[in-house]
Amino acid sequence: MAVVAHPVVTDLTVCIFSPTVSPSTCELDPRIWFRIEKELYLYTSQQSAWLYVALANEEELAAEDLLVMDIRVGEPPPNPSSGHSWESRPGGIWVLRSKFSGKIDQVVTGVDVLFGMDAVDPRPQWALMRSSLQLNAQPKVPVARLSVLHGRAKPRPDVRAALRVREDGKFKIVQISDTHMVTDVGVCKDAIDAHGKNLPESEADPLTVDFIGKILDVEKPDLVILTGDQLHHDISDSQSALFKVVAPIIERSIPFAAVFGNHDSEGIHALSRTAQMSILQNLPFSLCESGPEQVDGIGNFYLQVLAPAPSQLPLSTLYFLDSHGQIPSKIHNPDYDPIKQSQIDWFTNTSQAQRSAREKDDNDNRFHLSLAFLHIPLPEFGDRHLIIRNGHRREPPEGPSFNSHFYDALVKGGISALGCGHDHVNDFCALLPQQTQQDGDKTPQPGPWLCYGGGTGFGGYCSYGKMRFHRRTRVWELDTSTGSLKTWKRVEYAMDRVDELVLVESGAVVDPSGEEDEGRRS
Repeated sequence: MAVVAHPVVTDLTVCIFSPTVSPSTCELDPRIWFRIEKELYLYTSQQSAWLYVALANEEELAAEDLLVMDIRVGEPPPNPSSGHSWESRPGGIWVLRSKFSGKIDQVVTGVDVLFGMDAVDPRPQWALMRSSLQLNAQPKVPVARLSVLHGRAKPRPDVRAALRVREDGKFKIVQISDTHMVTDVGVCKDAIDAHGKNLPESEADPLTVDFIGKILDVEKPDLVILTGDQLHHDISDSQSALFKVVAPIIERSIPFAAVFGNHDSEGIHALSRTAQMSILQNLPFSLCESGPEQVDGIGNFYLQVLAPAPSQLPLSTLYFLDSHGQIPSKIHNPDYDPIKQSQIDWFTNTSQAQRSAREKDDNDNRFHLSLAFLHIPLPEFGDRHLIIRNGHRREPPEGPSFNSHFYDALVKGGISALGCGHDHVNDFCALLPQQTQQDGDKTPQPGPWLCYGGGTGFGGYCSYGKMRFHRRTRVWELDTSTGSLKTWKRVEYAMDRVDELVLVESGAVVDPSGEEDEGRRS
């Protein structure tokens, strides 16, 4: 909304513009009226409709100024006993206005629009209306609903709560990938039941929200990491879709971080990565960061996991990188942007600084586990020498044709595992054969582990050829007291952990099998 120091809402209206009617009958003073930048028909009509909100600065109000105290949509509400009457506005909106009593909590200070019957608003103090605006839109157009803020939203604290291991030294992460949310409920075309039998087409996003909620209730993680394609491509309102992804996480008071995928900002009406990151950063429990401006992409950042309070000792570092999107290519179709040199330099400098700080403190901390997360797999996920130790490669890995050698930087940076998304029906963990090192006196170390999360969303594909698969998430559990890392998956209908695997013991990557798993080498 507009930049007004201490805004209060004095009125609102809906303006409909038609290419056949000119000039517009909606002449509003631009010093007072501000447009919510969401076309209410979602670009499906020759007409366009916009919500306009009249704002005033709380500190500049005159005694006789009327402020909006309440908003309703639909049937005319009964008039309150205060003597003030509900006033009708276009779109089935009713506003109740009165003079300012001095109590800001009773005043509407913000109005927004979200779309879809399954829309949610996870922002504190915002209330999403059940009734939708009456716009006579086409039946398939997601309904527009007002979300209203009374009073002042409490500002986000400048210092966010630190991530800390539990008293037993453990820290659990749930990785959610490829939720592919849309504006409204979407469609799932390839679900199967518990026995693998094909299910008919159904609404997608409610299934995804329900699945995420069930996983979080079972695992009760310390952190959720969204590894890209939170949103489907070409959707009409990114904010509505993004809110649906994070709402079940916020409801459970779980911290979360996110990286972007190739589809998140695809489409003429999609919000940019910068705008989406701004939305994410302002939500409760968000640890998302846009990252340094001089580094390519949006969302290159790291988080540290500290020892139990009051210690400030970091026991683990988690790195997040933007893996960009699809690019035109004569070499490969589809082809993707590689991790850029500025990102590799940022990671190298950051990981070296972290290591130097640990060595300087010399807290006799035996183990420090570092993981990295991005959306699009590195070329090494498709390396012909890759040995899959767990899970399945059900489709060819799709990554950049150009190898910028970020994998080598991960090896040097001591990363134990790299988690990605993108290829929905791949869910393996794999190792490249150990590289002999140049200096000769060190035993070559395996790793890092290369692990897919598997597709979580019912709006994204979960089939390959004629085979359909269940949706899934990956869980990571660090045990900082023993320097171990293990992973498993949570899969639809499965009561227990799936494909549990120890990745790291005593701070070092371990290869659990000296023999190749039959049929799993890619």
